[in-house]
Amino acid sequence: MPHIVIEHSKGLENSHDLQALCDRLWDVFAAHASIKGPETVRVRTIATTASRIGVEPQTFAHATLLLLPGRDEATRGDLAKITLAALEEALPDVGSLTVRLSDLNPPYLKRML
Repeated sequence: MPHIVIEHSKGLENSHDLQALCDRLWDVFAAHASIKGPETVRVRTIATTASRIGVEPQTFAHATLLLLPGRDEATRGDLAKITLAALEEALPDVGSLTVRLSDLNPPYLKRML
């Protein structure tokens, strides 16, 4: 179960294909050996209403990987690298691209149909 949340500069949704980025990350994560099943993968983007960063251009995308505990550091690092590579491919002209991993500590509750 990874959730990949990509916060980004407002306007990137008009200049870049963020749905294609979500689809690419979903495909790569769903096929990764550490993922129990494709139905566990969630990818979404959130545009910020305002921001200021220390680089030009003043655009960014920041991915947070929310993972259940239990993966070793090598696997966690691999998932982070995969995420950054997808960001670099989809958003080559964006000023700042970053990735952060965070564990979802229990309780984590969900409901699916």
